[in-house]
Amino acid sequence: MSESIYEYSALNSKGEEISLSEYRGKTLLIVNTASKCGFTPQYDGLQKIYKEYEEQDFIILGFPCDQFAHQEPGTDEEISQFCKINYGVTFPLFSKINVNGKNTHNLYKYLKKELPGTFSQKIKWNFTKFLINSDGVPVKRFSPRVKPEDILKDIVPLLKKRV
Repeated sequence: MSESIYEYSALNSKGEEISLSEYRGKTLLIVNTASKCGFTPQYDGLQKIYKEYEEQDFIILGFPCDQFAHQEPGTDEEISQFCKINYGVTFPLFSKINVNGKNTHNLYKYLKKELPGTFSQKIKWNFTKFLINSDGVPVKRFSPRVKPEDILKDIVPLLKKRV
């Protein structure tokens, strides 16, 4: 079997190890997030898309990251509370990770290798998004400037239709 995201795991916001194989068969949007960023309001759009399509096996996975201008300074618990209180976030949030540099999380090493950016593999800012098909294969990368609602045209064709 070829490599997929199912070979990776990460700590959730409660510090529990979660194998991404738990999301096998689902369409995923993986996003590196931050609470004090100009793109933070994208949490609202992400939550709306998640609620609208979760019954079609669509899940958003949020990975807080503090590597860009110290825009995610809080603890995992503070980040989770912020997202819930301010944006009603119910999609899974993970423990804070690095997406660049020598301590890059293995999942992000894989994502960047599979879908390099325009000029380099490096993640340029918060709210870079990776769309993963139901086989666990990365299919498209979106810059932070691309709003969640503008990704729907790429998400919807990958979803399982309601019966």
